[in-house]
Amino acid sequence: MRLSRVIESRTVLRKVSSELRLLNGGSCQSVEFPTNNSKRSSSELPTKPLNKSWRDSADTVIIGGGCVGASVAYHLAKAGMKDVVLLEKSELTAGSTWHAAGLTTFYHAGINLKNIHYYSLKLYGKLEEETGQAVGLHTPGSVRLAATPERMDEFRYQMQRQGWHKAEQYLVNTEQVKELVPIINTDKVLGGLFTPDDGHIDPYSLTHALAIGARKYGAEILMPAPVNALKSRPDGSWEVQTPHGSIRAQRVINACGFWARELGKLAGIDIPLVPIHHQYLVTQPISEVKQLKSEIPVVRDLDGSYYLRQEKEGLLFGPYEAPDKMRMCDDWVTNCVPKGFGMELFEPDVDRISREVNAAMDMFPCLQNAEIKNVISGPITYSPENLPLIGPYLDLPNYWEATGFGYGIVHAGGAGKFLADWIMNGEPSYDLIECDPNRHSPSWLTLNYLFDKARESYGLNNLVGYPKEERWAGRPTARTSGAYDAMIKRGAEMGFHAGWEQPHWFALPGDTAGYAPSYRRPNWFKPVCREVEGVLNSVGIIDLTPFGKLRVTGRDAAKFLIYISANFLPKVGSTTITHMLTPKGRVYAELTVTRFASDDFLCITGSGSELHDLRWMLEKRREGGYDVTIENTTDAQACLGVAGPRSREVLAELTDEDLSHEGFPFMCNRRMSVAGIPVTAIRISYTGELGWELYHSREDTLKLYEALLAAGAKHSIIDFGTYALNSMRIEKGFRGWGAEMNLDTNPLEAGLERFIKLNKKADFIGKEAVTKIKEEGLQRHLVFMTVDTEENGPDPEGNETIWLNNNVVGNTTSGSYGYQVGQSIAFAYLPVDVKPGETVQVELLGERRNAIVQSKAPILTEAARGTQ
Repeated sequence: MRLSRVIESRTVLRKVSSELRLLNGGSCQSVEFPTNNSKRSSSELPTKPLNKSWRDSADTVIIGGGCVGASVAYHLAKAGMKDVVLLEKSELTAGSTWHAAGLTTFYHAGINLKNIHYYSLKLYGKLEEETGQAVGLHTPGSVRLAATPERMDEFRYQMQRQGWHKAEQYLVNTEQVKELVPIINTDKVLGGLFTPDDGHIDPYSLTHALAIGARKYGAEILMPAPVNALKSRPDGSWEVQTPHGSIRAQRVINACGFWARELGKLAGIDIPLVPIHHQYLVTQPISEVKQLKSEIPVVRDLDGSYYLRQEKEGLLFGPYEAPDKMRMCDDWVTNCVPKGFGMELFEPDVDRISREVNAAMDMFPCLQNAEIKNVISGPITYSPENLPLIGPYLDLPNYWEATGFGYGIVHAGGAGKFLADWIMNGEPSYDLIECDPNRHSPSWLTLNYLFDKARESYGLNNLVGYPKEERWAGRPTARTSGAYDAMIKRGAEMGFHAGWEQPHWFALPGDTAGYAPSYRRPNWFKPVCREVEGVLNSVGIIDLTPFGKLRVTGRDAAKFLIYISANFLPKVGSTTITHMLTPKGRVYAELTVTRFASDDFLCITGSGSELHDLRWMLEKRREGGYDVTIENTTDAQACLGVAGPRSREVLAELTDEDLSHEGFPFMCNRRMSVAGIPVTAIRISYTGELGWELYHSREDTLKLYEALLAAGAKHSIIDFGTYALNSMRIEKGFRGWGAEMNLDTNPLEAGLERFIKLNKKADFIGKEAVTKIKEEGLQRHLVFMTVDTEENGPDPEGNETIWLNNNVVGNTTSGSYGYQVGQSIAFAYLPVDVKPGETVQVELLGERRNAIVQSKAPILTEAARGTQ
């Protein structure tokens, strides 16, 4: 059947499906492509005897024999773990792995997921030599196509974020695209993004190579061994039950692909994953492809929403259907995966991909007369935002996730190494919080949200990715401030933060409202300027409810916090900033710690790190046996911030408390009444201006918000959002967790030395490591820079490449337009020999813009100015 006829009618489609069933012996499970076409249905396998003698104990049990599970087993065994067992319910690759298209790429729009990709491809290139198993790796490169100016800007944006990473990546013009891909029609191509060493691999062979390597280093693989029960034991170990018997394991790792939810339920948790129907076509040999002198790069036509690669003398074409066309296995989520499903495929539905087929035939005319060889339609697993879940689970000792891989083949090698390093060394080798399995709280994530978000993530897979990207499916969740509706009426333009809706900026009459992103200065640029000026000159109010709020109480509360914190604890009635470090001396988290009594503390953290920090604290409590209660009050407690020189006057109208500097000093806290509402007031503001954070019951937010607005009316009180807050905090030199500091940084290079009390008598996590870092000296340091940009930007955002003398020397961490200084500003990591006053270049949309390293941040805080 010719591809051009596939989209003509449903009658033809039914005929194609019928022909496929005949080709496949009456079942879609044994197609000629993928390569393991002789494999039997997993429904035949439960009676098959176990492949070797049973084990009754293990250090680590990995459940799932796909590419990811095999990689975890390989890396743990190679790292020296002596007792690794992988359990597979039927046979290796029986899931999403066997029918995957096998694409491999160094590219990723994120930052640290590039590390996952890079390691994977470097590993795959040497696996055959190590294991003797060919993996079918092809490295013709890949090219992403741009058909619009916006897409070309996206490619320039990605180039500016790539230079400080290891892999090669280049912008190419239309003529170069044609040279790379001779069979392409470039009429609509403006250019491309070329990654030279990308390609594709045989997933079946790759998995078996990893399994051979795992066995070589001492791991055991037992199959068929379906898990039918998981039981957590009081000592933190697990009992893993199968039809063959039970294994007692010190830890279990869920690598079950689209069965991951079912295994999670055995452990008592609900994992937010949903399988998606993904299709691709394989053609018969095509004359134009036969005439090619070398294999063409993998092509990703982002505006056409498909990928295409050479498959011998034919082509393989894989689309991502629009959200209204795609299909999900939502019944697998609400019920279960069909019994025996493993190496089966779905009935093809080529009608769903008619738009993408037309786009591909337009871009590749040789497809119009191509004969279809196979249509592959199988399940791949998506998390809400199509990022995997990698790491330990919250308050479920020794249970780990390696699930949710929408791109499992390219992720498998790096994810296995990342997990093995974490398990063997006690901490991750780098920051990957975007893949934290605890990032979705059950308090707000519903099945409707999961389905809506997964549909959006798959259906808009190739949407242009702007800075400050917002996606709208599934919103709002249950996490809205009590003042949400009132703020919307006042022009709030919301952003999404760990389930919360939080104002980014406010559109007033005369502004261009709505989300209109740009790689240059967007529609919110001038409104944010207005908000900054309002805070600096009078008073502003901001919703800070998304902050994570963790209450620590009990007999050992102070002792516990002393151990996990690098700073001294505050006195009763005071607040301090402290950092939780890893044993290797890297910054795990930043906390604002408020002390109400000798054994009563409130730890405040960022919205994106709420459960990340809670998991760490629970783990350290468990390890140390501390008598401490840690309560997550994030959903119950709201917070409104007031900031600016008139903030004291506004609050004074609503309380009888002494708010003078002497009566309520900086970094102090007090439980008091504001407008008749009980609040915990902390004199602190991330703006660096005079201000208070008012923590209160979420039920009282609207009343408090309206009271503050009424009291502030005479002072022209203004709403402000996180964009204005970010600009002000950078100008004051305030570091941000996740940008200037995270697991990729140590506190000394981040300029946090004043918070790290190495003279503290008590030991704390990371103290020894930081002492050693200080003795050995730093290789890089965080600096503040002013950046020369044009009137319409672009402004630095963070993660841009920095050049000096035509060499890459560092990267920015965060950036903004500085409305007080009247120019672009940024934090950056540079070598320690780059001194203040020196000029470097920041890459922005293909241009290297001059930036001057400053000796300090340009704007003093309110406390430093002495205007208290």
